[in-house]
Amino acid sequence: MDRLHIVRAGTVILHNVDWRVARGQHWVILGANGSGKTSLLSALTGYLMPTDGEITLLGETYGQSDWRELRKQIGLVSSSVRQLMADDEPALETVASGKYAMIDFWGRLTRAEKTRARQLLRQVECEYLADRPWRVLSQGERQRVLIGRALMARPRVLILDEPCAGLDPAAREHFLDFIQRLGRPAHAPTLVLVTHHVEEIMPVFTHVLLLKDGAVLAAGTKVATLNSRNLSRVFNARMKVQTAAHRYQLKVR
Repeated sequence: MDRLHIVRAGTVILHNVDWRVARGQHWVILGANGSGKTSLLSALTGYLMPTDGEITLLGETYGQSDWRELRKQIGLVSSSVRQLMADDEPALETVASGKYAMIDFWGRLTRAEKTRARQLLRQVECEYLADRPWRVLSQGERQRVLIGRALMARPRVLILDEPCAGLDPAAREHFLDFIQRLGRPAHAPTLVLVTHHVEEIMPVFTHVLLLKDGAVLAAGTKVATLNSRNLSRVFNARMKVQTAAHRYQLKVR
């Protein structure tokens, strides 16, 4: 995206955002609450119209292409999707419905769709959940099932919008280890993790976009971007970034 600018009711939501993602990169969008992370995702997926600037995604330009079709190539895992699932729907159907981007699937699954859904449940390490209804799944299991659902349409980009929200510390670490494994293969979709916790940035992520007050504070490789100076500016406090075993920790000085 180039010079993305969004204004609503006289309020600047995003200001001249420049961001480019290359094949083979996995990105983290990091910022404090209210920094513009959700608005950036809404613009990227075509739900928030730009006031100015240009968005190009997978070779298509916003305003010149059918964004409804393009969305099918973008997998999205977020709390808004999680809250819409039907309590009685088995995990297998939840995953299979991702092919049609449909909530509360009422159609009849083909044998091929069931086979593909089972393969994806195996990929997200949840094959044992195939017949279990949504209401009995744990938060971590739900997140993995939703990733399987997103992968059903074979997306080229997979957006994880604060996927660790609501997970206890142990469940969070298990889930993050899973994300590490998910992004490692050469054929994996481009991952975009949205968070405000540096502790959730796994080694598989290569680049970071830092947002502050709707603008890009810094963007680039993890090594160049995740430092105490930048994160102190992001969170308006004196911060110290530490690394251990390729993971990050952030402390308030």
